Amino acid sequence: MAASEIILVNISGEDRPGVTSAITAIFANHHVNILDVGQAVIHDTLSLGFLIELPATEEASPILKELVFKAYELDIKINFTPTSHDDYHQWVSGQGKARFIITMLGHKLTAQQLAEVTCVIHEHGLNIDFISRLSGRIPLEESDKPSRACVELSVRGEVNHEEIKTRLMDIAHRLRVDIAFQVDNLHRRNRRLVCFDMDSTLIQAEVIDILADAAGAGEEVRKITEAAMAGELDFSESFRRRVALLEGLEESRLQQIAESLPLTDGAERLVTMLKQLGYKTAILSGGFTFFGRYLQRKLGIDFVHANQLEIREGRLTGKHVGAIVDGQKKAELLQFIAQQEGIELEQTIAIGDGANDLPMLKLAGLGIAFHAKPVVQQNAEHALSTLGLDGVLYFLGFRDRDVVTTP
Repeated sequence: MAASEIILVNISGEDRPGVTSAITAIFANHHVNILDVGQAVIHDTLSLGFLIELPATEEASPILKELVFKAYELDIKINFTPTSHDDYHQWVSGQGKARFIITMLGHKLTAQQLAEVTCVIHEHGLNIDFISRLSGRIPLEESDKPSRACVELSVRGEVNHEEIKTRLMDIAHRLRVDIAFQVDNLHRRNRRLVCFDMDSTLIQAEVIDILADAAGAGEEVRKITEAAMAGELDFSESFRRRVALLEGLEESRLQQIAESLPLTDGAERLVTMLKQLGYKTAILSGGFTFFGRYLQRKLGIDFVHANQLEIREGRLTGKHVGAIVDGQKKAELLQFIAQQEGIELEQTIAIGDGANDLPMLKLAGLGIAFHAKPVVQQNAEHALSTLGLDGVLYFLGFRDRDVVTTP
């Protein structure tokens, strides 16, 4: 009995409605099986491919002839490549190999950035299945809004995770592009909880520095803050020393300061999108509950855990109430909320900028160092340093056209 024939059909030309319909109608008339199909459109130019199997009862010549005539009619190019059964079976045997997603994002994407990343992919024996643009179309002219560019590469193969991440991190630092390398699995596509640091992450300020300025101790407190965020000073000790310098500050100043806090670029857009998709959100902060609660009401955050300032007779006492929310406590709180909500740790995301955020960044399924201190970028799995907070959506695979906009 004659064996079936396997043919790769490649089509290219100007993209227009009806091309796929016309080609597949011919396949249908000849009882063809579709073994694989893929399509891409770049700048109105179509690239369409089918791997087809002709039944043993069908001859190749009539269908190929009909396809050539249809291609001429549609003004497109068509090519045929016979594929042996051995080659096909070898291709099928490649199923089950580990898959990864490499996300590149920044204000612009350069040829050098893409060339170096794809070189690393090649040197590690990975195969690129497809490349997709997540960002919108980039205008050439200047605009009020900063440009953004993001592409996602789907690759497969066996790889040393740490080695390839080190190579990609080097490219990111040298060429000023953010690069994320993630395992492409069910958890990546099903995150359910996002935990934010507050100061210098969700807001563009260190609240304790602002309070210190109001209390006349700004310079001294700022030095302690910088040392703590850089990992040079134990957070709990630095916290006590800074809070002590706030003694005597009027309680009424807290509301004034809260209302003046600037949200980080992209924060509102990110949280709005997460809420629409049913994500749970939390603020886990080494800052203060007063400001966390204010942001909770403003943005619709689900959970807030931070430090409580002690207030007596309308003034800060220079002390706090309860346990200090330090780095270890943040990680414990992330785990507690996940358990409470029935969410696996692999489905969680943590975002922060300081050394006290590292425990939760390492515990979460996706930990992102956001415009972070060098020590944090070096120790976190992923970093976002070029775009605003809504750049996190690209790490989750969202396209610009999927995302709601805010005023």
